[in-house]
Amino acid sequence: MLSDWPVAADDRVLVDFRTADDAGVYRIGASEALVQTVDFFTPIVDDPHLYGQIAAANALSDVYAMGGRPLTALAVAGFPADDFDPSIIRAIFLGGAEKLAEADVALLGGHTVQDQEVKFGYAVTGMVDPARVWANAGAQPGDVLLLTKPLGTGVVTTAAKFQRAPVEVLQAAVTSMTTLNRAATAALARARDGTVHACTDVTGYGLLGHASEMAVASNVTIEMAMEAVPLLPHVRPLVARYVTRGGKTNEAHFGSGIDVPDDADRELLALLYDPQTSGGILAAVTPGQEHAVLELLHEGGVLASRIGQVSAPSEWKIRLQK
Repeated sequence: MLSDWPVAADDRVLVDFRTADDAGVYRIGASEALVQTVDFFTPIVDDPHLYGQIAAANALSDVYAMGGRPLTALAVAGFPADDFDPSIIRAIFLGGAEKLAEADVALLGGHTVQDQEVKFGYAVTGMVDPARVWANAGAQPGDVLLLTKPLGTGVVTTAAKFQRAPVEVLQAAVTSMTTLNRAATAALARARDGTVHACTDVTGYGLLGHASEMAVASNVTIEMAMEAVPLLPHVRPLVARYVTRGGKTNEAHFGSGIDVPDDADRELLALLYDPQTSGGILAAVTPGQEHAVLELLHEGGVLASRIGQVSAPSEWKIRLQK
């Protein structure tokens, strides 16, 4: 629909919408560039305080995924005009503010509108070295793919809406969603210069959707081992009944570019399409350096996993292996 959208004629724009990246990057000096993003969504948990925390972590993740350091945020929110408990609004904002404080991000203000459906999130601005931007378009054949968080938050939160998610399963999902990607970015930044070639965070398009965007932007094929992808504990039993609408939409949109084995586990495949909230970082790193990078991530408390590799371009954006 917007394929003919005009492109800014400004050489200070380093990353924009054309590569489907998590945030835009605008150079303001030889060693400084702005990273800017906006993200908001409707509640995915009942607890308003947790909802605010998750929304903040999710918005900040876009800056972390570009290799940046978030600095400031503006709240973006919509709430019903009538018969809506002000204490709920307060709890949402307080939850978000806590995560901003954890990330050392200053809340400058924001904008709220009247809306029948609650919405909340942030526009976030950060800084990054123009020479160390991690974009979608940098993956190279031979690179190893690492993922820093398990999948399954979409399925779990959908099950929770029907009171069918076991307490410990929902808690694991909430813990994942409220965990900042700050430690993951810090660990990746400590790797040898040039080790990280491309990054994206895994959110609404699911792992396969965001990996597909990386493959297109980089003109490569991504080979992914399905069984190597980390999952939230005890999420598999929920998949058959609580596949999300977003997961089905992701499969419809990205599926034609993905080579799936005939005997693939369909429930596991559904989790690879599952839309995530505040998901992990998918990073393409130099072959031979993956063990050192994984060690840095694990030292930082990030339970990252190797899930595949990058190969030369082919007819497929992604080839799945069992």
